Amino acid sequence: MRDTTDPWISDSRIDRRSAMQLLLLLAGTAIVPMGKAKSQASDAIRDFDPMFGTWHAAHRQLKKRLAGSTEWITFDGTQVRQPVLGGQANFDDNIFHHPSGNFRGLTMQSYDPKTHTWLVWWLDARDPRTLGAPMTGSFDAGTGRFYVDDTFAGKPIKVRFVWSEITPKSHNWEQAFSHDGGKTWETNWTTRYTRTS
Repeated sequence: MRDTTDPWISDSRIDRRSAMQLLLLLAGTAIVPMGKAKSQASDAIRDFDPMFGTWHAAHRQLKKRLAGSTEWITFDGTQVRQPVLGGQANFDDNIFHHPSGNFRGLTMQSYDPKTHTWLVWWLDARDPRTLGAPMTGSFDAGTGRFYVDDTFAGKPIKVRFVWSEITPKSHNWEQAFSHDGGKTWETNWTTRYTRTS
């Protein structure tokens, strides 16, 4: 199990083929015909466009997860998000100034024009050999919701990401866990992003 300071804790692993596809996307070496990608994608391919740029991140993290905790840790960080593959994918490079020590992490969002959904992948610089299972979701009325089945402390959970209140100057993100199949959710991490450039 990963360190509990991770934005997303996962006991899951992805297969070698999926990992290679992700690395090719990040490296920009995958070849995607621009015309074909545009003709297949709907307007949803632009969902993350307002979040491109450099941001100050104000993080608020629940000290203990799924334990009835009400104590929060606050810290800041930075994020740089940019498009790749002509907009069919994007990634954000993050620096977290956590009280336990600084660390870096990266998420990559890739758009599937066949299903009009996004996949969200997490890579932690402290554990560069491991990729979490991808979250899947989409945006509706300016709010993006993404889900994945996972485990926490050896027990099955659901994980949810939400992007909301997206404007050219700011947006919010939050992470929540559910231990009862999605009936109830505990939000354990929130971030307010403010544009710096």
